[in-house]
Amino acid sequence: MAEEEMRKHLVLAKPFSLEDEKDSEHTASSVIRKILSLFKTVRPGSDLTNFQLPPQLNLPRSQLQCYGEMVYSFGGQDLLGECSRRDLPIERFKSVVTWNISTLRPLVFGMSPYNSVLGETHHVSNGHINVMAEQVVHHPPVSALHATHEQENIDVTWCQYFTPKFRGTYVDVEVKGKRVMKLLNRKETYEMDQPRLIMRFLPAPGAHWAGKVKIKCPETDLEAELHLISDSFIERFRGNNNRSLKGKILESSSGHQLYNIYGHWDRTVMAKNLKTGEVEVIYNAKENITGLKPPTVKNLQEVMESESTMVWSEVSEGILKKDWERAREAKILVEEKQREALKQREASGESWVPKHFSVVKKGKDWDCSPLQPTVPRAPLIITEVEGEIINRVQDSKTLC
Repeated sequence: MAEEEMRKHLVLAKPFSLEDEKDSEHTASSVIRKILSLFKTVRPGSDLTNFQLPPQLNLPRSQLQCYGEMVYSFGGQDLLGECSRRDLPIERFKSVVTWNISTLRPLVFGMSPYNSVLGETHHVSNGHINVMAEQVVHHPPVSALHATHEQENIDVTWCQYFTPKFRGTYVDVEVKGKRVMKLLNRKETYEMDQPRLIMRFLPAPGAHWAGKVKIKCPETDLEAELHLISDSFIERFRGNNNRSLKGKILESSSGHQLYNIYGHWDRTVMAKNLKTGEVEVIYNAKENITGLKPPTVKNLQEVMESESTMVWSEVSEGILKKDWERAREAKILVEEKQREALKQREASGESWVPKHFSVVKKGKDWDCSPLQPTVPRAPLIITEVEGEIINRVQDSKTLC
């Protein structure tokens, strides 16, 4: 295949939405059947050192793309922009809480995105929001994300890496790293924790978010604590349903509580004003994470060779067409290319330098900072800004 033809081969898969959970292929029982069928090919005592997850258990997107989708993929209003549009500090803080909740997305038990390769990037725009993500470290896998809102002058930076631990009946994945949002017009900074990921096998298989998330803004003296309820037997006994959320907004200095937060992040979340007793719906999942669409190609020539949807295009196409042998071979080629690049760097004594972020290791922790103050408009877009003309490239390949 000629180089020009290679450049034109993109596979842009539809993000996983709430309504997709009803798909029979994504049910826990269906995934368990896939896992059991794969065990037939593994004999007792087999060496699993180089065992690779087969494409039957892969979602047609990389982990880096999943991170990007949390920010640029939404079906409703621009919740990120709302964070700066509000006049009162408490209203802006509630909007930041709402946006944080909106980044929670459904998980598919037993199905995993591709492990992003070193140097892989994902660059997408949606309206005034521009997002750039890059895989900056391979071992351990560290991903960096930078998003800017052109109209409201908002800056978002994530640095994410995770530590999975087997707990017998479930796997507890601690997602580490910091999320920082800066409302530059307001001169406010918001720091946010990240929830844990739980993959439970017994008594009922499932995948969900859990743990505490803290959001803090020193300039306004406000903070929030959100508790994502785990889907355990004890919590069910207490009457807490899967994906329920409880929390509060308070003044940092005095500890005075202003709001109670409660609801389900896959349905609606409410905020109760403890002074007035007024209750308002601050988040509606149906309006924001249903009907999600893949990006379209605005300018094919500007798509980088490191773009996630290009790196994994052959694998994703094989998965979407259920051509498992093609997907498996394509996945092996991507992984072999990365190993060969590593060998060449080691032989020449070169160190990998990320293109869009500076990366610092502090003990066991990592910190990432964008090299540029803003993210430029992307060649892949969800919706255009007002007055922008989209020239869809007919010879690119888009699969939904």
